Amino acid sequence: MRLTRRTALGLGTTTATTALLGTVTARAQAAPSAPAPTPSPAASTDDGPSDAPPTTRAEAHHAIAYRYAWETHRAGGVWSSVVSMADADGRFADVVADDADRVVEAYSVNKIAVAVAVLDKVDRGLLRLDQRVDVTADIVIQDTDGIFGLDGAYPSSVTLGHAMAALLTVSDNTAVRLCGLVCPARELNDILRAKGFTHTQVVPVTNPNRFFLGTTTPRETTTLLHRLAAGELLTESSTRYLLNALRSLTSFTDGIRLRLTSPERLRVATKAGWFNDGRNEAGLIFTPEGAPVVSYALFASGPFTGDAATNNADFGATHPALRARAGLGRTLMDATIHNGTTTAHPHRAKYSPRNGN
Repeated sequence: MRLTRRTALGLGTTTATTALLGTVTARAQAAPSAPAPTPSPAASTDDGPSDAPPTTRAEAHHAIAYRYAWETHRAGGVWSSVVSMADADGRFADVVADDADRVVEAYSVNKIAVAVAVLDKVDRGLLRLDQRVDVTADIVIQDTDGIFGLDGAYPSSVTLGHAMAALLTVSDNTAVRLCGLVCPARELNDILRAKGFTHTQVVPVTNPNRFFLGTTTPRETTTLLHRLAAGELLTESSTRYLLNALRSLTSFTDGIRLRLTSPERLRVATKAGWFNDGRNEAGLIFTPEGAPVVSYALFASGPFTGDAATNNADFGATHPALRARAGLGRTLMDATIHNGTTTAHPHRAKYSPRNGN
């Protein structure tokens, strides 16, 4: 049975609605073009926000802000987020700004920043995607994320392009070390700072070629995504490479993309990150024509609703934070229908399945 707003808050319907809207005001800052979130039959029911797609941009802003407040309230935890939407001219404005400048642990979301730094060196002719990097036994992380710990084919070598694809799609942690071989931690941070990202930094360790994935802020991650899509951080070919990897159906599907169809998933470039009680995700949603229309940077840590031990061991779609992101993802995708941004963009993808041969 679906958890209702009345059950979740332990209050009567009228009081519960008032309390939830207080959360909307506190956690979701509506963009100037959006009306203040108010309850209405079209916007919500006693079981939560309506799944009916909005029909105008203002309704889309309202639906996003309301859905974010509802889902994060129900999930519990501490959230720091930015959700932005582009206008008809492609200019992004915040729909949700919730503790947007707080420095947070990025976890694997910072693999986007790592990729930007490596591709920056590719663009400057210092590296090539087809050059090979050595995969040795001591560099392989024996975890259950990624593929390098599974193939048993080392010592060997792979191209840098293959390592980067594993980094961005299946979030392989050995791929982080392979990137560190060609872009050491301090150089990586210098590249990011030179591009204006002072909080989006990795944490160096004694070995100069290794690092922890470090920190960011929701605002900086959002800015990185906007500038990446606009072609301001990398060349056209490197931008296409990075976004195509993040849009692949191999990439993360348990959060924002969970309730989307395959064609819809291909319109979402996303990267998730998790460790301990942290559950993060950031990305872009594109129109069918390929224009970036929605961005999100969602960083959350516990305690979440439910049993803490169960939640801390759950990194899949059943975790409260991921259920919240799945609900928000459906609303974000529906909101793109009436956004009005039609400018063509080169970063498009089409799914072409094969049956062997």
